[in-house]
Amino acid sequence: MPFISKIERQLDYGSFNSSHPIVIDNGASYFRIGWAGENEPRVIFRNIVQRPRHKTTGETVTVVGDHNPVLLKYFDCTRSGPRSAFESNVVYQFEIMEYILDFGFDRLGADQSQIDHPILITECACNPVQSRGKMAELLFESYGVPSVAFGVDAAFSYKYNQQLGICNDTGLAITSGFTTSHVIPFINGEPVYEACCRTNVGGYHVTDYLKQLLSLKYPHHISKLTWERVEELKMEHCYIAADYASEVQLFQRGDKEAEDKTRCWQLPWSPSPVEEPPSEEEIARKAALKEKQSQRLREMAEAKRSSKINELENELKGLEFLLEELKDIEEEDEIVLFLASRGYASKREVESAFAKVTQSLRKAKGEQVPSEEKVDISAAEKYYLIDIPDDELSAEQLKEKRRQVFLKSTTEARQRAKQRRLEEELEKEKEKKLEEQKRMENPERYLEQLRAKYKELSEKLEQRKRLKTNGNNANGNNNVSGGVGRGERLNAAQRERMRLLTTAAFDRGKGEDTFGQRDEDWQLYKLMSRDNDDDDDDKPDHDETELARISSRLQEIDPTFFPGSESGASASETPRFRPLTKEDFQIILGVERFRCPEVLFNPNFIGIDQSGLDEMVGVSLRRLPSWVQGLEDKMTSSILVTGGSCLYAGVGERLEAGIRMIRPCGTPIEVVRATDPIMDAWRGASVYAAAMQFPEQTFSRTDYYEKGEDWLRRYKFKYTI
Repeated sequence: MPFISKIERQLDYGSFNSSHPIVIDNGASYFRIGWAGENEPRVIFRNIVQRPRHKTTGETVTVVGDHNPVLLKYFDCTRSGPRSAFESNVVYQFEIMEYILDFGFDRLGADQSQIDHPILITECACNPVQSRGKMAELLFESYGVPSVAFGVDAAFSYKYNQQLGICNDTGLAITSGFTTSHVIPFINGEPVYEACCRTNVGGYHVTDYLKQLLSLKYPHHISKLTWERVEELKMEHCYIAADYASEVQLFQRGDKEAEDKTRCWQLPWSPSPVEEPPSEEEIARKAALKEKQSQRLREMAEAKRSSKINELENELKGLEFLLEELKDIEEEDEIVLFLASRGYASKREVESAFAKVTQSLRKAKGEQVPSEEKVDISAAEKYYLIDIPDDELSAEQLKEKRRQVFLKSTTEARQRAKQRRLEEELEKEKEKKLEEQKRMENPERYLEQLRAKYKELSEKLEQRKRLKTNGNNANGNNNVSGGVGRGERLNAAQRERMRLLTTAAFDRGKGEDTFGQRDEDWQLYKLMSRDNDDDDDDKPDHDETELARISSRLQEIDPTFFPGSESGASASETPRFRPLTKEDFQIILGVERFRCPEVLFNPNFIGIDQSGLDEMVGVSLRRLPSWVQGLEDKMTSSILVTGGSCLYAGVGERLEAGIRMIRPCGTPIEVVRATDPIMDAWRGASVYAAAMQFPEQTFSRTDYYEKGEDWLRRYKFKYTI
């Protein structure tokens, strides 16, 4: 089965005889394997398995532990994520465990089909007999191991540090691993499992909590907050606070001490390139290129102009020839038929077309066209049928007359609108000059007036919008149901019309209907007419236009002004572009440094209702048998802290303060840290497996087949050599 790994395979497996034990520290986070008697394991890798498929061939490969990211780009890892064989520090997925053992023995240099060496493998405290039996079955039947011994990793670490003189033979071992934490009492060098205490909180929960906090704090950098990187940040910057409440208050005040305890992680960032001014050569090159393009455009325009002049000259010659032919025809009917065959209605239309082409030709040649001639053409010749009575015109000419009347009225209306727009622009320009003059005279007062007007218009539009949406209760209508009635949706003018109609109907309903006999009755029609409607339908458009103009003006003269800042919370603030700086790619670790590891002492921070490390010590001491109650003071005077989650700064002081709170006054308490909290478990097991008494602690494959799994319930490892 192919593997992907950066770990080199050992080559000296054959140099060890078959009686030399193999030591395995099977932790939930890392897998360590090596030879007994050595100080360091030979192979260390992450205790996870991933089985992706090749993108091209479809072959499934096994990725165990630390993989090579360069090779993984050729595989599809979307359907197969990293999987662990552990659940709360207990092995329960033995299919995954088999992949891990295969890889570990392969990297050690062994033949996976047959392992001829005794094995000492670690497990958690009070490991279920089912998990131990399945592990023994896997080692005996799949690998042919001659004998196996199971030991607790925390016990090996405690015994190893006892040999170094760091702790006594009677004391407590506090171990916090990847997913669980244990407190194990030791009496005369042997663990007392009846008094052991366990909590399902470890380094995994600290890392996951830190990842959640940073993802919520920096959602735009969530892709950078990978599990491996957050793990590194945790081990590099996190610490245990001696007093959590006081530490939180320190960061709430934000004084100099809190600033000194804050750490910064700078993400990869490169400043925006600064545009340098172009050189003289570049300017000259661009100018030459621009001139070349301009020359080409001029040539194209000249060619187009020449072509247009030729077309106009040809058209002018054709019209001249047509006019010459008309001189030879004397009868009016023949002239009409002749012009109809050429597509013209009258001789005047031909003359008008001749004048237009002549004018266009002069424009194309660059000659100046007199304005009087233009007026004559547009007024007299273009609409030549308007002043002729209808009885003197034929059917075709009447149709042409109606068309000319329509064109003339449309043209005059367009000219009037153009003149009106010109007058409005002149008026706006005049108002703009007056405003600029006011601003120059007193800028502060001008700005204040603009802000006040902006606020007034914003509130007015907001009020109108609110009345339109929610209804107007100013007329005394109380809608108990909370809805909007028809009367509430009407404006003031519409409500007045309804009042007049109701009054007229009420007055006329008492007797004979005499409405209309008096002149004042017809005034109601004028009051109710939509032409005299005092409605505000046109005002919102004017107000919105004025508001937009004032907002634009404020943005020009006031850099601190943001649209919507003066009108209340309902208006939206327009974001402004700001180039990203170095500070935008920084992740600040402040209160997270001690808040995340605090879950080891307060698991309720992450929703786990269990005891912390300091409380577990009290629980374990209370569980001691009655015949060892007098040794409590002796145990608290030798407390060993081990495990990867006990590497935080301040963990010893915090444990000592917490234990002192639950123990009587004057109780001797001494908390010490293991020499290497991570590797001491494997080193202690290596020292024990190299001793002469180790074969007595193992059970063989024959014993397992004869006595079965139930015999493992009575199996108890002795740690005293």
